[in-house]
Amino acid sequence: MDLSGKVALITGSARRVGRVLALRLADLGCHCVLHCHTSRAEAESLRTAIAGKGQEALVLQADLSDEEQARLLADQALAWKGNLHILVNSAANFQRVSLPSIEREQWDFALGANLLGPFWLAQRLGPAMVQNGAGKIINIADISWQAPWVSRIPYCVSKAGLVSLTAGLAKAFAPQVQVNAIGPGPVLFPEEYTEAQRQAVIERNLLKRAGTPEEIADALEFFCRCDFATGVFLPVDGGQSILGI
Repeated sequence: MDLSGKVALITGSARRVGRVLALRLADLGCHCVLHCHTSRAEAESLRTAIAGKGQEALVLQADLSDEEQARLLADQALAWKGNLHILVNSAANFQRVSLPSIEREQWDFALGANLLGPFWLAQRLGPAMVQNGAGKIINIADISWQAPWVSRIPYCVSKAGLVSLTAGLAKAFAPQVQVNAIGPGPVLFPEEYTEAQRQAVIERNLLKRAGTPEEIADALEFFCRCDFATGVFLPVDGGQSILGI
């Protein structure tokens, strides 16, 4: 896919990895629909940064766990330029919760934004991409679906569902649309992690360092450009997933 002039929706783009993904797509010539939930000010600053690169950007706010809001976001993104070529599902809730404390609320919180939100968006936007003859859907998953953390079981299960959803959507929207998933390893640590905790995580991968958001953006760029990869889960984790930890 030639990315110049294409339109991309990036969820969770106001902060952290999602912000870097949006900036990369802008650098590649895409106009960007920037989704945020509560980080409106950060999203507006990103819009300004993208404008400085010569691309257009639109900020839209939505709670992706709410089906109606997610569907409205899809419709607004599609209407902005009359077409949408790339959907990047980057928004996620990363909640720590002990096993005895898990209740319906924690499941709704994790599954809503991490799995159902991407589904509602793809259900609306995928057929539009098929009708237009081409499209890319890239889901930002997590390597933890293969070796779940006891302290974040709802989150890990939601990401396992997202990997399965990736394969299902790849089948459903073929051959016009390619659907793939990226599994980041240790890239940006939770803010509550101590330096000792960060170093312990780094020691559990083959490359003995943390990754960068730019390296996740490299994987995103590959999937956006490549027209012969679909249904793929790509770990970008320094080899951590093959160690099983």
